[in-house]
Amino acid sequence: MPYITTEVEIDVDLGEFDTKDLLDELESRGELPERSEPYSSKELVEQIWMRRRNSQNYDAPLDQLIWQVLGKIV
Repeated sequence: MPYITTEVEIDVDLGEFDTKDLLDELESRGELPERSEPYSSKELVEQIWMRRRNSQNYDAPLDQLIWQVLGKIV
């Protein structure tokens, strides 16, 4: 039996989808970063701000924030 493919264009407005549905789809594709970090993004920004203000090294919390937000390692 021959294999037949069909190409279709569909206009989609992401605003029509529920946020939970979008997150579920990303998770099913393995594209959602794990959220097992001990600090929220706001807490990390506050740590970075305080360390920077006190002229301390803030590389570690900055790297962790980048991982949380982008899911990528520097």
